[in-house]
Amino acid sequence: MKVPLTVRDFLDRAEVVYPERVAVVDEPDQPAPSLGELTYAQLAAGARAQAAGLDRLGIGVGERVAIVSQNAARLLTGFWGVSGWGRIYVPINFRLAQAEIAYIVEHCGASMLLYDPEVAGSVEGIDVAHRAELGSAEADAFLAPGEEPAPWEPDEDVTATINYTSGTTARPKGVQQTHRSLWLNATTFGWQAGIDDRDVYLHTLPMFHCNGWGMPYATTGMGATQVVLRKVDGAEILRRVDRHGVTVMCGAPAVVNAVLDAAADLDEVPGAGRTRIVVAGAPPPTRTIERVESELGWEFIQIYGLTETAPLLTMNRGRAEWDDLAPADRAQLLGRAGAPALGVTLGVTDDGEVTARANMVMEGYWDQPEATAAAIVDGRFHTGDGGSIDEQGYLTISDRKKDVIISGGENVSSIEVEDALFSHPAVAEAAVIGVPDEKWGELVLGLVVLVEGESVTEDELREHCRPRLAGYKIPKRIEFRSELARTATGKLQKFKLRGPYWEGHDRQVS
Repeated sequence: MKVPLTVRDFLDRAEVVYPERVAVVDEPDQPAPSLGELTYAQLAAGARAQAAGLDRLGIGVGERVAIVSQNAARLLTGFWGVSGWGRIYVPINFRLAQAEIAYIVEHCGASMLLYDPEVAGSVEGIDVAHRAELGSAEADAFLAPGEEPAPWEPDEDVTATINYTSGTTARPKGVQQTHRSLWLNATTFGWQAGIDDRDVYLHTLPMFHCNGWGMPYATTGMGATQVVLRKVDGAEILRRVDRHGVTVMCGAPAVVNAVLDAAADLDEVPGAGRTRIVVAGAPPPTRTIERVESELGWEFIQIYGLTETAPLLTMNRGRAEWDDLAPADRAQLLGRAGAPALGVTLGVTDDGEVTARANMVMEGYWDQPEATAAAIVDGRFHTGDGGSIDEQGYLTISDRKKDVIISGGENVSSIEVEDALFSHPAVAEAAVIGVPDEKWGELVLGLVVLVEGESVTEDELREHCRPRLAGYKIPKRIEFRSELARTATGKLQKFKLRGPYWEGHDRQVS
């Protein structure tokens, strides 16, 4: 017997097994009215209502529904209300500029755009057949229990979500994940991270980011309570860990740093001996890992993956063999990207690029067959990251072959930022690189050569970039140069530009 795997399986189980359990505690402070606490029965009813509302609008199976929102219960509902009945959910980074959001909505051909009131200005003027502001009467009509949605014949091989990721080109690519790939990522991730019905999950990770790494599915399927966090703040994270009994969260190294800073003056850290934090986005320093386990008393887990892999490729979680190690030695072992997750086969090409073969690898890039063919070659996904695999089978990421900066866990296309800088009339040349930064992992640095006789300040260039780029993409530092290192054919030699900033570091990613 073969039964199709679909994302609705996770919510269906929660509704049957845990109908009266609190499923989600919505963010109390937000522009849209909070939904408060929802049980799994109520979350499932809201998802069905949303699917029925899309039926009424004539938005059919396979059509795209885009959403731009900070973490919220309404955003969470769409993972099932949209995808669970055959449409394709497109969660968009709320930090993007209007032009970037418009491109994504147009490129995926969205039939509907849902958006948080706080980002209303960023979606103004975007051409889409249907739109609704979250929390408005129109949008909440989708969440009001009513008629049953039209049935959908489950198909595990169709696209469930499209997640746009910054790449090495100025335009983002839409990563197509099928129901099957999302299902297998969530169950593998959840199993290896030990998710069960005693967990309380804090959404420190943006849900738009690779579908919250699949944790919305995994935690729902196991009946864990989910606490929404709209904005990352170290002190607030610790308060919610204490108030709600949080046992697990995910985030970039910047989240870890925020928590460590906030906990520095506390006599007792909430969650000590109970909470685990899953970290990815950039390899954190081993000293940071040691501090998480010694100062916070939390378990540190590291994973590695990409939006294209849903994301789980490797996991590094403390093993029984490491229990008696000194904290610094244990941190050193946890500093590796990890061992292959169940069902994942890793490899390294002759020139050092990490490749993977797994069920979690994307179906392809939406409407970009050439990019898909370049990424998936002979049945293996080419990550664009440089690395090595040790004798224990653990992966270490050492360099980034593709031209992407990861700052605070967010991908930044250096070419996109260079284009924004170069559009200023005073700029003759521009190169953007990532340099090590304790807080952000990597900091976006712009290197600029000015047109002869022209002048412009750092602040003026940043203001020039602001309407063109999301805030986190704007260079935090700009340095003016008389020339930039290039090859004989005129190509930027970024390894030479990066070199001085990375001296003393073992790897060229932070």
